[in-house]
Amino acid sequence: MEEDQGRVTELLGQISGNNPEAFEELMPLVYAQMRAIAQRQIGGNVSNRTLNATALVHEAYIKMVQQKDASFNDRSHFLAVAAVAMRRLLINYAEKNRAGKRGGGQINATFDEAAMGRSGPVDEEDLLALDEALRRLAAKDERHAKVVEYSFFGGLTHEEIAQVLGVSVPTVRRDWRLARAWLTRELATDR
Repeated sequence: MEEDQGRVTELLGQISGNNPEAFEELMPLVYAQMRAIAQRQIGGNVSNRTLNATALVHEAYIKMVQQKDASFNDRSHFLAVAAVAMRRLLINYAEKNRAGKRGGGQINATFDEAAMGRSGPVDEEDLLALDEALRRLAAKDERHAKVVEYSFFGGLTHEEIAQVLGVSVPTVRRDWRLARAWLTRELATDR
């Protein structure tokens, strides 16, 4: 495991040096972690039959490979970027599905970790409402939004988030508490 971590770090350095072959060697080393992130984001959402965890991992990986000047500091940073890419793919998918449906109406969502991505199905409307709230949060405080994104969608630990953002663990914990409270209030007022 530690040997794999060292190889991941080495490959990420090669990717930053524009070595496209490094992406190919990297995939098997990070696949299980990326799949866990994908499953966390999709949850048990049975309405997402065409976009399963495997497809989400591969779509996100392709997007990341196609980036010009890709640069990743370490494994945590790579996984954080992967989580963001997966989230964006899911949001795009949900928006396309919403556009294909008739009607509309109010979005009824709450920031409930147990209901969204942690242990159960993820409703597309909830995902879209959370995405919109995260956009508003990012406009207000970008770091708070990133902490939520990396923790909630990426499953990164507070220590990993601190490393990615270059802040202390207590700062991440404080940001997480503040952002959760803000999102809970914001989503409750959207009802």
